[in-house]
Amino acid sequence: MNRILKVLAAAALATAPSAYAQSGDKPVSVVLVHGAFVDGSGWQAVHAALEKDGYEVLIVQNPTITLAGDVAATRRAIAQARHPVVLVGHSYGGSVITEAGNNPKVKSLVYLAAYAPDTGESVKTLVDRPVPAGTPTAPVLPPKEGFLVLDGAKMPASFAADVSPALAHFMADSQVPWGLGAIGGAIAKPAWKSKPVHYLLTTQDRMVPPVLQRFMAQRAKAKIVEQESSHAVMLSHPEAVVKIIETAAEAAD
Repeated sequence: MNRILKVLAAAALATAPSAYAQSGDKPVSVVLVHGAFVDGSGWQAVHAALEKDGYEVLIVQNPTITLAGDVAATRRAIAQARHPVVLVGHSYGGSVITEAGNNPKVKSLVYLAAYAPDTGESVKTLVDRPVPAGTPTAPVLPPKEGFLVLDGAKMPASFAADVSPALAHFMADSQVPWGLGAIGGAIAKPAWKSKPVHYLLTTQDRMVPPVLQRFMAQRAKAKIVEQESSHAVMLSHPEAVVKIIETAAEAAD
């Protein structure tokens, strides 16, 4: 019970309005965009480390109902940033930053085990791409009332195998349903075609296959860093996430 209470406290801290109002002395702001089935509370460790290093950090809370709605939420965060922005997306959040990243205030993009669709593509079209036989697939249940969720019994091993069992269990029980309008939202103009791109490729990922991650990263001409991690890399390896973000920030400075 104590562990669950700590998780709830961490979520409350990371999603508080003050996450949009922290100041830093670095001349670059960082905007963090979460993916499907989770919310912005997963950024807590990354948020704390970046702030400690002097960055203004803004956390987007995606509704994950439609891509357009999530892009709008991200654009609002970009507008609030005091400096040029490094825009960071995890998983489905990569699709969001691919569209929202066209904002001229955004100087570079960081993808974390993330989808990077091309013009006319969506997460769905990328998920439907063929992968080698035996590649693990995400335990997505059939859609219900226009939303997707993961099989709660299988989510910990598929999404967060290297996260503490208590936290992985909580994540499974606190899933945010993912709208079909988000997974099917097509990209009009991919920002990765005109902005510097960094990509953290998670080699033990059972949600977004590493082979698909590599295809997208190479297509985007990204600077690729590999990390032996599950899909929940910001939770299991926050130091690796902070490092790639700060590398992008230093290049954008």
